[in-house]
Amino acid sequence: MKKISVVVGALALLTGCSSAPDFTPKPKGYNRIDLPPHSYQQLPGDHPYSFEYSKEAVIKRDSSYMAQPHWLNVYYPKLNANVQITYMDVQRDRRLYNKMMEDARKLTGKHEIKATAIDERILKTPSGIRASVFELQGEVPSQFQFYTTDSAKHFLRGALYFRTATANDSLAPVIEYVKEDMVRMLNTLKYK
Repeated sequence: MKKISVVVGALALLTGCSSAPDFTPKPKGYNRIDLPPHSYQQLPGDHPYSFEYSKEAVIKRDSSYMAQPHWLNVYYPKLNANVQITYMDVQRDRRLYNKMMEDARKLTGKHEIKATAIDERILKTPSGIRASVFELQGEVPSQFQFYTTDSAKHFLRGALYFRTATANDSLAPVIEYVKEDMVRMLNTLKYK
């Protein structure tokens, strides 16, 4: 019995000590994100502004406690993304206009804690409206924002948010997709 256990032990050692099998580590995987082609439609409803928005999005009225009548959410159900649109009639009131400008800059500035960069550009749309556009880098909750005004009556702000904990580098294709839609909003924006 002792001889059999020694032979079995020796066989186990010989077979167990064979060369290690070839091992190749798998590359890091990423979620596959299939984005539909861009197509647009006109904003419905009686708002003091109009623009084109993605056919992949749904327009929802802002239901927050401080929402004004023409505040909207351009919601992308398949992408779990939301573009918050806030509008204020500044009624040629210079103090209200300045407050809105300050609030827009403050809201963007709150992301400085996590942002690695905030790039600001001034754009002029085909209809002659000037817009300030902010692109935020890093793990920020809002990666793209803008505000626009005619400095007399209208003030409109848009901000992109995702309802997910996924890191922004993984969301990069979706962020770029929605940013293109937001630029389309700006380029087709008209005040009534």
